[in-house]
Amino acid sequence: MHEMSLAEGIRQIVEDAGRAQGFRKVKTVVLEIGQLSSVEPEALAFCFDVVMKDSIADGAALQIDAVPGQGWCMQCAATVPIAALYDPCPHCGSYQVQATGGTEMRVKELEIE
Repeated sequence: MHEMSLAEGIRQIVEDAGRAQGFRKVKTVVLEIGQLSSVEPEALAFCFDVVMKDSIADGAALQIDAVPGQGWCMQCAATVPIAALYDPCPHCGSYQVQATGGTEMRVKELEIE
């Protein structure tokens, strides 16, 4: 389950930001998770609660904003929505679609006290 290591990375980001900016308590962590990122939001939410124990984000709410998948079709030179990696282009049916969005995961915002 790689979501546990992702949650540990989020904890490190939150704690580093707390040290750098001088805050002591995080109320909400907002993440952006791409539809094509291979991250299971439910598993990450579970791991988040476990990993944040005894940290400045202990008890913090987790908000996950989904980022839709997007790709560039080499055949018809169009930017197209895609639901999964290696999906065909919805316009021409070509499988030569390179993902250009929705593969990322990032800490977007921290709400602090």
